[in-house]
Amino acid sequence: MIDIGLTHIALPVSDIEQSIKFYATYAQMQVIHRRIDAGRGVAVAWLSDRTRPFAIVLIQTDSVHPILSPFAHLGVGCHNRQSMDALCDKARQEGVLIEEPKDSGPPVGYWAFLRDPDGHTLELSYGQEIGLTVDRTENV
Repeated sequence: MIDIGLTHIALPVSDIEQSIKFYATYAQMQVIHRRIDAGRGVAVAWLSDRTRPFAIVLIQTDSVHPILSPFAHLGVGCHNRQSMDALCDKARQEGVLIEEPKDSGPPVGYWAFLRDPDGHTLELSYGQEIGLTVDRTENV
């Protein structure tokens, strides 16, 4: 199988284990590949939620300048509003909730912003209509 289209986003991170834990907790992602990059000697991990062929590639580096902040972000859809609220409660307790949940109605839905260990922004959402919008444009 050949990968076509958007396949990944690469993020520099200062502590790869901390970032893996964050994305496992808040985006239900798991490591699908790990290595030490032969050319640079740095740790690399690919994370996926296994819902589509897309990965976050974490690359450990000494210096991180957050690329996805404050409004630039990765977006993750949650199963329901209750599971999203539970994640936001956990994020609030851990001090990583940076924008409280709000309901912006269709097509944006219910969403909140979290800060990953290096300052990149992760959006949790429920009710966004991206899949529906894609389906509608395929039928046009």
